[in-house]
Amino acid sequence: MFSKVLIANRGEIALRILRACKELGLKTVIVYSEADKNSLPVLLADEKVCIGPPKASDSYLNVASIISAAEITRADAVHPGYGFLAENPRFAEICENHGIKFIGPPAEIIRLMGDKQKARQTMKNAKLPIIPGSNEVVNSLREAKKIISSIGYPVMLKAVAGGGGKGMRIVHSSSQLEEAFQIAQAEAEASFGNPSLYIEKYLEDARHIEVQVIGDSTGKVVALAERECSVQRKHQKIIEETPSPAVNEKLRKKLLKDVEQAASAIGYQSLGTFEFLMDKDGNYYFMEANTRVQVEHPITEMIYDIDLVKEQIKIAGGEKISFDKNLEKRGHSIECRINAEDPENFTPSPGKIEFSALPGGPGIRIDTAIYSGYEIPPFYDSLIAKIIVHASNREEAINKMKVALETTTIVGIKTNIPLHLNILANSSFKKGDYNIRFMENFLKK
Repeated sequence: MFSKVLIANRGEIALRILRACKELGLKTVIVYSEADKNSLPVLLADEKVCIGPPKASDSYLNVASIISAAEITRADAVHPGYGFLAENPRFAEICENHGIKFIGPPAEIIRLMGDKQKARQTMKNAKLPIIPGSNEVVNSLREAKKIISSIGYPVMLKAVAGGGGKGMRIVHSSSQLEEAFQIAQAEAEASFGNPSLYIEKYLEDARHIEVQVIGDSTGKVVALAERECSVQRKHQKIIEETPSPAVNEKLRKKLLKDVEQAASAIGYQSLGTFEFLMDKDGNYYFMEANTRVQVEHPITEMIYDIDLVKEQIKIAGGEKISFDKNLEKRGHSIECRINAEDPENFTPSPGKIEFSALPGGPGIRIDTAIYSGYEIPPFYDSLIAKIIVHASNREEAINKMKVALETTTIVGIKTNIPLHLNILANSSFKKGDYNIRFMENFLKK
């Protein structure tokens, strides 16, 4: 096991990793931008290194500065968290070339699964069903029209190097195609430096289902119960829950078995998430795999009573997975992402938190790096906290979340807590009868 971990991230995930490292007896180094000098991870880390100005490209995406910080502090491992460099295979390679352990999958796995088109074909070869679409990268409007003529509208244009909803466009008719294609290419180029797209049939009333996987260097792979992630706006998740209200035990066993076999086929190591669209008949289709810890990992931790981040760190240190596929899940867990944004129009709401009081009690967990007096910077993602609850069943979990949200006070900025309360009160959500179009219909009312 290494002895000192550099955390190449910020906010709540940086603090989450820091705590896991401390529990394992590991020293911590935080790299930070000038905008984050007063953040909680910076205040609590054993060592800290400023790596640049607020702009992410000059700090959290600056590989040379991060590697220099690791060498100066003699950190022998790097945890990338999620976002920024977490799924950058070149960064993983550079870390390893400098004798620094990258806490994540090997670079070749990140590269394979990061190319969404190659990942689709690889999973198809591993016997996972995939959504009908292009077999190769689509670089021209002419190629796009030819593919769509065989699968029909509506379709989804997706960036090959994509993630986080960037470079994605839904196209319902031929009249929309040219403009959508150009916009998706431009967005993909701006976000990932790669304008290449691929095309999938768009399943309008599907659910977004994902499966947590974890693998170690011995070849052991375990898939854990699915997470339901269909409550999302512009492909950004808002609420997640596990287990899904639409997945029964028979379907769950089949899904997890398929994922374990596919992950084993590529020699998957570390944490990862396989994402699917599932239709109303329970047919599921592979979309992509994220080779990192997910924002919503806490709900899986809650129903299994495990620590996935500590497990990820220990696996990077050469240890085996400490549990197996017979791990027993219990109850129901829900996560609400609290964003610093206006709940009416979703515009960001950075600024100083004058006062904060967060909920507590049995079955309530808060993952956050905010505190009274903290200044939310305007340069990054608006996520400031995650409220996670666990209860014996879904109805109790919804009620517990409602109380948790109602007893949360954050003064000085606007948050989306009112939106979460309205969603929890929605009859379709309460019945578990919803899909990826839920927010689209919800916001029309």
